[in-house]
Amino acid sequence: MFERRMRHLNRYKDIIIAFSRNGLGFLLKELGLNDLHVIPKRLYKQRNPEAEEKTLGERIRLILEELGPTFIKFGQVASTRPDIFPDEIISELEKLQNHVPPFPYEEAKEIVEAELGESLDHVFKSFEEEPLAAASIGQVHLATLRETNERVAVKVQRPNIENKIETDFEILKELATLAELRMEWAVRYRARDVVEEFAKTIRLELDYIVEARNMTKMNQQFEDNDDVYIPKIYSEYTTKKVLVMEFVKGVKLKEITEEQVVGYEKKKIAETLAEMTFQQVLIDGFFHADPHPGNILIQPQEKLVLLDFGMVGRLTEEMKRQFGTLLISLMRENTDKMVDVMLEMGVAPDDIDKELMKTDVDVLMDRYYRVPLSDVSLADAVSELFQVAYKHKIELSADFTLLGKALLTLEGTIEQLDPDLSVVEIAEPYGRQLLKDRYNPKKMAARTFDQVIEFGEMFTSLPKQLKSLSSIIKKDKLRIEVQVPDLNLLLKKMDRISNQLSFSIVLLAFSIIMVGLIIGSALSGESSFIWNLPAIEIGFFVAVSMFIWMILAILKSGRF
Repeated sequence: MFERRMRHLNRYKDIIIAFSRNGLGFLLKELGLNDLHVIPKRLYKQRNPEAEEKTLGERIRLILEELGPTFIKFGQVASTRPDIFPDEIISELEKLQNHVPPFPYEEAKEIVEAELGESLDHVFKSFEEEPLAAASIGQVHLATLRETNERVAVKVQRPNIENKIETDFEILKELATLAELRMEWAVRYRARDVVEEFAKTIRLELDYIVEARNMTKMNQQFEDNDDVYIPKIYSEYTTKKVLVMEFVKGVKLKEITEEQVVGYEKKKIAETLAEMTFQQVLIDGFFHADPHPGNILIQPQEKLVLLDFGMVGRLTEEMKRQFGTLLISLMRENTDKMVDVMLEMGVAPDDIDKELMKTDVDVLMDRYYRVPLSDVSLADAVSELFQVAYKHKIELSADFTLLGKALLTLEGTIEQLDPDLSVVEIAEPYGRQLLKDRYNPKKMAARTFDQVIEFGEMFTSLPKQLKSLSSIIKKDKLRIEVQVPDLNLLLKKMDRISNQLSFSIVLLAFSIIMVGLIIGSALSGESSFIWNLPAIEIGFFVAVSMFIWMILAILKSGRF
């Protein structure tokens, strides 16, 4: 326990220095971290004049890069959540880079041998000491299998990275809890839940067995496609911390988009990239969520090789149908259908204003009115539709936000390869194929059968449920709660009406008494006296006193 607290304090020091140095020290005060007396006050006072000239997004990016792997990954995952972070911060988070030096070969060797349970020389004929690449979670070494003489890439997880990341997660949860106690926006966006969701995503990336399964599944999806290739996995040598896959040669797409390498047919690469993406999304329902140019190799004949499957998205049949319907509705400018399907795609609040949402979609669609389909940016249109959903507090699935991010990355890459290529026109036949498949007789029969089974189970359980309800009623334990919207406001209005009525009655009584006394005196020709005082004056005094008392009582209650 003591060791854990010390780890936290040391990490808090790093966080305080990073925030203060990049001009965001005021956030520490808002979170109450300036009350940590065990941390020297001088750490809070560190300043960097250059940082104060940067934008908020730039400062946040610099802080995350300074704090290392967990925070970099946190930022990269956060860049997929435009429902939480504004565009100016998202654009900076997308620039996050893993500037991490490789760890020593001896440590890599120790991890591989511990994971495989054999010496390195027994498994590999050769194992290059210098890594091919190093990232925040692991690094890749080139090797040759002893048994088959095949060239492989061995991905090795960084030493103790899981413990370091878990420590950072614990601190992030503590910070999120503090934020929810002190900041209204943190409560609105459920900061603790967001941190937990991000932690879940990053934990999956820490398990190389999960990544290996993702690659194997994607390999099966494209096994008959001559234009796309997924490296083979050697499952017998793959563990949670070591991943062994086929070594594939090729030129990084990044080098082609940046004009570092020439001689490739960019138009064909762009078309293959778009077709590959829409097959994953609309046909297979399983897609690479981070298809940036650094994760794609290009081989001769413009063949694409996908790498790094730590982050993937999954769409169920229903989610595919929803997204496909959204695309078709977008192309047909069917606003009503777009609103309906967006409501299906997420969890909407009970008080959502559907007409206002439709107006927002109409305003968005006006931007695309009479614009040729080939000129429409699918990623921008989908992203803006998602923004409308977020504005109306519709909670979309994390896989939909990953999809939006993947589409933005795709269009950005295609724009560099072939600016004239229309992603919308490539997507349309896949959307139509999706809808066509949905109404395939075999699939309709399967869905009907599932529904029959579901209804059958419901009717089978109905007698038991009715018996249970009857038992509750007999025991007088049945409770019915009735909720009336704005009940307090209604009661307050009724209270005001009753007070106004009381006031009117008192005023009327006062008038009747006075009129009676005046008429009585006029008819008799004499004035009435009570205790030697004129009755009219006494009545007037009593009525006025009651009138004033009632007015003061009503005004004091605030219910008039």
